[in-house]
Amino acid sequence: MPSTTSATPAVGNIRTLALVGPAAAGKTTLAEALLQHTGAMGAAGSVERGSTVSDHDALEIKAGHSLQSSVMHLDHGGCRIHLIDTPGAPDFIGQSLPALEAVETAAIVINAAAGIEPMAQRMMAYAAERGLDRLVIVNRIDAQDVDLSAVLADIQAAFGKECLPLNLPDAGATQVVDCFYNREGHCDFGAVADAHRALVEQVVEVDGDFVDRYLNDGDIDANELHAPLEQALREGHLIPVCFVSARTGAGVPELLDVIARLLPNPTEGNPPDFLNGEGADATLMHAKPDPAAHVLAHVFKVSIDPYVGKLGFVRVHQGSITPGTQLYVGDGRKPFKVGHVYLQQGKNHVEVPSAGPGDICAVAKIDELHFDAVLHDAAEDDHIHLKPLPFPVPVHGVAISPKRRGDEQRMWDIVGKLVAEDPCLKLEHLAQTNETVVYGLGELHLRMLLERLRDVHKFEVDTRPPRIAYRETITQNAAAQYRHKKQSGGAGQFGEVHLRIEPLPRGAGFEFVDQVKGGTIPGQFMPAVEKGVREALAEGVIAGYPVHDVRVIVHDGKHHAVDSKEIAFVTAGKRAFQAAIREAKPVVLEPIAQVQIAAPESAMGAITGDLSARRGMVSGTDSGQLGQLTVNGQAPMAELADYQTRLNAMTAGQGRYSLALSHYEVVPPGVQQQLMGQHKVQDED
Repeated sequence: MPSTTSATPAVGNIRTLALVGPAAAGKTTLAEALLQHTGAMGAAGSVERGSTVSDHDALEIKAGHSLQSSVMHLDHGGCRIHLIDTPGAPDFIGQSLPALEAVETAAIVINAAAGIEPMAQRMMAYAAERGLDRLVIVNRIDAQDVDLSAVLADIQAAFGKECLPLNLPDAGATQVVDCFYNREGHCDFGAVADAHRALVEQVVEVDGDFVDRYLNDGDIDANELHAPLEQALREGHLIPVCFVSARTGAGVPELLDVIARLLPNPTEGNPPDFLNGEGADATLMHAKPDPAAHVLAHVFKVSIDPYVGKLGFVRVHQGSITPGTQLYVGDGRKPFKVGHVYLQQGKNHVEVPSAGPGDICAVAKIDELHFDAVLHDAAEDDHIHLKPLPFPVPVHGVAISPKRRGDEQRMWDIVGKLVAEDPCLKLEHLAQTNETVVYGLGELHLRMLLERLRDVHKFEVDTRPPRIAYRETITQNAAAQYRHKKQSGGAGQFGEVHLRIEPLPRGAGFEFVDQVKGGTIPGQFMPAVEKGVREALAEGVIAGYPVHDVRVIVHDGKHHAVDSKEIAFVTAGKRAFQAAIREAKPVVLEPIAQVQIAAPESAMGAITGDLSARRGMVSGTDSGQLGQLTVNGQAPMAELADYQTRLNAMTAGQGRYSLALSHYEVVPPGVQQQLMGQHKVQDED
């Protein structure tokens, strides 16, 4: 049975924080330390023992790291703090990014021993783009041979001089000293006064009146700086840095004080950008953190709980949700009634009487819930949605089929549920190859999906590499016509279509234009013509891949008063389009991936040489700490099917990479001839 907790606190007493950043930064251990220090749990759990509140999933315990975001709450200094622990591996950014939609503050956690890693830079950029307050937490300050002053300098070099310490390590990093309220004292870095002065000067810069006071008086009591501090945080003029050791507890009480005393409540942070309407007609709007207003809440995570059923994790932005509240899901016309409202403590459900603005809660057993849905209690709000998140496109695929014949539908249902939990997973059936393919962000991403399918759902599948998602397009204008005539006794079939095709810019898709005059093709048959064209688009013409970026203009044709039927114009449209394609200098396009590779500097020569040999190119390199470099480049997806294996060989297992679809390019002539030849053989078979 779920436990219960007290009523919702005032909006001003709520704090929301997402722990984001690279893997092995210690986010989960830090969450344990925060929970343990506030009495939200007894002894802190251990990642190694699989006993943490965050990593409660069996696969997470087996893997030894987070695979999905986990929601917790704790109380400190009269505030309810909602905390979200997120995975650090790039493959699971589909769990990390949505957490930013639920909080006012993004806490980028950095491993002092590893320094600034690509995932920290990535999450800092995402948080800035969403207008979140940002906090840098330097964890593992007790690690051996770490130069913490150099780490701070690296943070300022990577993220800007606005990164200033709120506290600094002292006594050999066994404790920390506050620099915001303390004007004097000493720390491992020297005098506290210098850090205090830099903080005050940075904060007062956003308010002219405080600048004048500071210039006249020389200093200002930090207790008077709450309003300009919040403004500096909102504007990104100040990014505080805190030092902790989650393992020893050094800096943990001070971090809790920073969260409660200095970080924004829901009325102080930048409100998220809601859009009312669709497309170009959408207007920007912001929710009001008023518990008495009508409800606006956002589903930022969905999971299937084996005991409670479908769980929707919800950030309440406006209004209050109580048991019995009737809510609509997006533009759904039928409301659902909330049965229970829960706060989450990892896997445990803590029932509460209500959730108001700023609260992160869960509602259960609502089949209509889906990721990114906006919940509301007023029918006129059915077109409100959040500004979309910039998710990377899942392009790393594996074709799956059930081991037992006849289980195709069950496989589709189970995998579909898993895909619904992660916006960076995609499931589709490719008609041209008759393959069911699940796409993710990398090998680890898909491997965890398949393990969950096997271990949790007890469903076995066969896997194989999918065909590369090539495309076809045209490079010049062309025209063609086709007459379909069939007579087999009685009424026959007749349809004739004349059309032109034109190339469109890359990524423009498909346009169908009806320019028929004089009724040579009656209007009721034009949908049939378009259907035939779309069939040819999907099947491909020269190599069996979908055709993109083409405009089709139907300008003439013929019909028969008796024999013309829809099927005749479907066939005529398809054959005319296929004939025109062959005259328009068609080409095959291949997906090009943006590749980011982090590896030891000693392996850079092998990596860049390997990319070049795979028709790739390097666009730049960035230096990291401890002899690490990050290589940015591009390469065809067809050349990256086994890239992790090659990268492991080149880096002794120390390399990692991430992929994102960049664009499509024309394949080399030799590759196109090979693909066309394979398609011809398949057609003959």
